[in-house]
Amino acid sequence: MGAPCTLHTANDAANWLAVRACGRGETSRKALQSLAYRDLKDRGLSAQPALHVLRKVADAYTTLRANIRAGNLGKAGSKRRAKAESKPIVFREDAAQPYDDRCLSWQVDEQTVSIWTTIGRLRGVRFACSEQARKLLADHRKGESDLVHRDGMWFLIATCEVPEAEQYEPTDFLGVDLGIVNIATTSDGKIHAGRELNRYPKRQLALRTKLQKKSTKSTKRLLKRQRRKEQRRATETNHIISKRIVTEAERTGRGIGMEDLAGIRQRVRLRKPQRVALHSWAFAQLGQFVEYKARRDGVPVLFVDPAYTSRMPTSAGHRMENGGRLPERAMCRRKPFGGSICDALLSPRGGR
Repeated sequence: MGAPCTLHTANDAANWLAVRACGRGETSRKALQSLAYRDLKDRGLSAQPALHVLRKVADAYTTLRANIRAGNLGKAGSKRRAKAESKPIVFREDAAQPYDDRCLSWQVDEQTVSIWTTIGRLRGVRFACSEQARKLLADHRKGESDLVHRDGMWFLIATCEVPEAEQYEPTDFLGVDLGIVNIATTSDGKIHAGRELNRYPKRQLALRTKLQKKSTKSTKRLLKRQRRKEQRRATETNHIISKRIVTEAERTGRGIGMEDLAGIRQRVRLRKPQRVALHSWAFAQLGQFVEYKARRDGVPVLFVDPAYTSRMPTSAGHRMENGGRLPERAMCRRKPFGGSICDALLSPRGGR
C-alpha cells in the first residue's frame, strides 16, 4: 500500500500547487518553493519529495510554455491554445514521481531497493531486470530515478550516464532514407522492415475498430490487453533497425546521414488513408535511437534536409522526368538507392 499511497499523495499535492501557480502566475522553481514548500510538507511529504513536487510542477509549466512558443498548441487565438493557457496543468493520480539518492537507494548486487513512502521507508524491495541492465545499473547509474505505475505493474526507471566513445573521422557516409513503405533504406541498398511490418498496424487498426463497435465487457477486456501493444512492437523494431545501421557504419568506418523529419506531421496534408500510415510509425524515435547508439560507439551522425533525398542523384547519370521517384528496389551502378543523401551531406546547406 505504500507505493500507491505515495503516488496519490504526491500528485494530489502537485495538482493543488499547479492551481495556485496558475492563479498567481508564478511558475518558477524559486517562486514555488517560497510559496508552497511548508504547505507541501503539511500535506504529508518530507523535505526531498516536497522539493521534487515543486520541480515537477515548475518543469511542467516550462514545457507548456515551450510548446506554446513552438506553435505545437496552435496559433495565437486558437481554441486549443487558449484552453491550454487558461487552465492549470493536471497530473494523473498515478503519474510518475521522481526520486533522488536520498529517497531511493539501490543494492544492485542483491537486486533490492530501499524507497521512501508516505507510510515509512520500505527496505529490501526486490526488483527484476536482465543481466545487461543490472551491469548497466552497477557501472553507470547516476542521478534521479522515476517510480512508474503502468497497467498494474510497478517500474523504476533509472538514469544511466554511459561515456561516449571518441568520434572518429569518417571515410564516407552511410545514407539512410526514411519512408512509409520501407521504414529505412540505406545507401548500400539494404532495406529495413517493409511490407510485412506495415501490415501489422493495419491489422491492429482493423481489430480495434471491430472491437470498439461491439462494445461488450469481453471486447473491452481485450482492448485493454491490446493497449500499447503496437507501440511496444514499433519501439522494438526501431531498436533493431538503429542497431543494425550503427553497426554497419562502425564496421565500415563511415558516418551516418539521416533525413531530418522534424515537424513533418504539421507540414504535410494527406488523404485519410495516408494519415494512418504517417502517424503509425515513430520516425523521431528511430532517429533518436540511431543518434544515441552512434554517440555511444563514436559514429558521426548528420541530419540533412529531406527534400529530394528519395530520388537518385543526377550525378549518377539518371534522368528523372516529371520529378519522378525511382522504385523502392532500384539500384544505381555508381550510387545505390539513397545516394542522394550522401550528396546532400556534401552540399553547403545539407548537413545540420
